[in-house]
Order: sequence, then C-alpha cells, then structure tokens
Amino acid sequence: MAKYYASSISSSLSSSSSSSSHHPMSAASLSSGAATSSRLLLPSARLSLSSSSSRLLSSASSFPSLKCLRSSPRLPLLRSNQKASAMSTVAAAASDPAQLKSAREDIKQLLKSTFCHPILVRLGWHDAGTYNKNIEEWPKRGGANGSLRFEIELNHAANAGLVNALKLVQPIKDKYSGVTYADLFQLASATAIEEAGGPKIPMKYGRVDVSAPEDCPEEGRLPAAGPPSPADHLREVFYRMGLDDKEIVALSGAHTLGRSRPERSGWGKPETKYTKNGPGAPGGQSWTVEWLQFDNSYFKDIKERRDEDLLVLPTDAVLFEDPSFKVYAEKYAQDQDAFFKDYAEAHAKLSNLGAKFDPPEGVAIADGAGEKFVAAKYSSGKRELSDAMKQKIRAEYEAVGGSPDRPLPTNYFLNIMIVIAVLATLTYFLGN
Repeated sequence: MAKYYASSISSSLSSSSSSSSHHPMSAASLSSGAATSSRLLLPSARLSLSSSSSRLLSSASSFPSLKCLRSSPRLPLLRSNQKASAMSTVAAAASDPAQLKSAREDIKQLLKSTFCHPILVRLGWHDAGTYNKNIEEWPKRGGANGSLRFEIELNHAANAGLVNALKLVQPIKDKYSGVTYADLFQLASATAIEEAGGPKIPMKYGRVDVSAPEDCPEEGRLPAAGPPSPADHLREVFYRMGLDDKEIVALSGAHTLGRSRPERSGWGKPETKYTKNGPGAPGGQSWTVEWLQFDNSYFKDIKERRDEDLLVLPTDAVLFEDPSFKVYAEKYAQDQDAFFKDYAEAHAKLSNLGAKFDPPEGVAIADGAGEKFVAAKYSSGKRELSDAMKQKIRAEYEAVGGSPDRPLPTNYFLNIMIVIAVLATLTYFLGN
C-alpha cells in the first residue's frame, strides 16, 4: 500500500488495451466521480508498457494461461503447459531461499528491460493492502497471501491493469516453483523500489499462498484517489490495516514513481513535457519530473505546486493540508534520509500484513549486497574510486572468496613454497 494511489500511476510499461496507468500508491484506478471512491490508490493500476513489454503482453495468445484465468476464476495465472489440476492450488510451503535470490536477480533484469518499476510496486501493495486487522482468521483477514493471482480479485476496480504485472512475473514464477506467489509479489515490489534508487527494504519471506478464489477478500478494501474527504478516507483505509499517520505519509511518497493516464484512470493529462517521450509508451501525467527515480521529489513538488505538468491528486494535496499529515510531509520534503528510513520501515510492515509465514519467523535472504563498500580495503590510492569501479572490484574480490569482513582464504601450499624459496635464496647468498 506504499503506493495506494497506484491505480493512478502508470509504470513505464506500455500496456495492452486492458491495461491502465497508475502509480504504486494509487491502488485504485483513479477515476473521477462516485466511481473514484471505490478505486484504490495503490501503485499503478493501469500502466503504459515499454515497447519491449508491449510486445510481450500484446495478446493473451502469447500467454495461454491468461485464457484459463479469464475462462475460469478458479485457476491461477499459469502457463498452458501445466495441467489444470496443478493450477488450481499452490502448495502452502515456505519459499526456497536460493530460489528467492535467483528470482530477485531475474526481477532486476526485468526492470532494466521494461522499466516496470511502478506496476511491480503496485502489485505487492495491492496483494497486501486488503488486510483487515479486525479479522484474525487467515486468509479471511486479507493481506499478502497471493490471492491477487485469481481472476475474481483481479477484476476488482482498483486492480485494473494488474493482469499486465502478472504477465511480467509469471515466467519468473514458472522458473522458480519453490517461490510462492505471495513472496514473489512482495519481492518484486521491494526490488523495484531499491532498483529505482530507493532505500533497502528490510524484507523477510516464507509467505504461504491461499489455494482458491474463495479465499480472495471482498472488493472495496483499497483506497481511492478523489474521495469527498481525503484525510478521513486515508485514515479509514490505513488505520484498518494497522498503519498510522506517519506511515500513511511515508507510503504516499511512493507516488514519486509512475504516471497517470486520463483515458484509463480518469486523472491526469494525456501528455506532458516529462512523459511525451517515454520511456515506455509516451504520454500520461507524472507526479514528479524524474518519474522512474525514487527520491523525495514528490513531497517537494506537491508542496510547491508550481508546475502544471505535474499531477496533484486530492489525496496528495491533503498531505500538506491536514495538520497531522503535514508534520511528516514537511519533514520528508526537507530530509530525504528521514523519508527513506520511514518509507523502508512502512513498506516492510505493509508487505507483512496478514501474511502467514512458514516458518513462523520467516526467511531472510539478505546476502550482504547492501553493506557499505569501503574503497580503502581494496585500494591504497588517495583518489576515491567510482561506484562502477567499486562494484567491479568487489565482484572480482568476492569471486575468489573474499569480502570486506573476511580475508581471502589462505593457500597454505603456496605459502610453504614461498617460504622454502626465500630460505633457499637466503642460504645461497649467505653461503657465498
């Protein structure tokens, strides 16, 4: 729900006719009028896909499993070469850590080729954002349980266009059978934030999938973009999930990604100077100038409201109008580090809402990739190395078994040979 306005955001993906452009926070397809109140504000519900993704998602015939999904709400989105009986359920087992790591690398490559960061953020938000803290029973309480893969939930107004996100991640799911949908959705969302320049999200995995469409939550649990009383609406939705005012504002900052398309969401301009050339399919209106860069510019731009080419929804504007929200919005506009810290915590909390973990404590896949690189450990020169060079040196160093915390393994045989050679040399010179 970090991007509960997701429906209004369009990722850089250029979608097929069924897709829509939305931001990770506009989970609902941000349509105007009464319909708007029924749509979520999570990450882009309707996205515009890049040319490469466009070809990938151009027709259901390329994804036979989508035909199954449309024809039978009881079937998850799977490849046609899998048996229907196998498609109707997903094993409730912990995800395999090794496969999770590999899946994360595949997601990174997907992001680089399709610029689909906003829609993947929205995918994770929408699966988790249905959580109701007042319901204890799993999976009736909703939350991050993989239910969004079923057609009945995909057809919720707030989820318009998310079928495109499923098309993007399904090949990864097919490749890694040891990863649950619930984990894959949250892994994709967190990775998208990090790869867009955002903070490292303290994630854990091992979420169990629901097994049937009957486990999907009822429609109407996600936020809208233009409700009559924006502040009251945001609190009603997010308080139900157990989130507070600080987390509402922090998660709203995810609107820094994506754009909205009026023909799909009912909000935004058809095109601006920032979106007319893409990347991805051109058009739509973004919240920020660099709408694929995760930073605190959303808060700066909403506060100033000087650029008519940047989108400001009622639920955006209220962050600087409501006294409680304003405290955090002002803080984040001035301090990006504070925003990143609070966002990472809120996103992680959101991703765990309603989830059932196996094992109960969850599984961590952190591998040290986020630890600080200290150039002094690799170079004695006075000049600071570039980030690219640091990464290259580190990769080569770790490839032979080293790390900033662990010296290279000792080659005792080689050391012995060196000692013998030195002793022999000294004996020779001393003897003469």
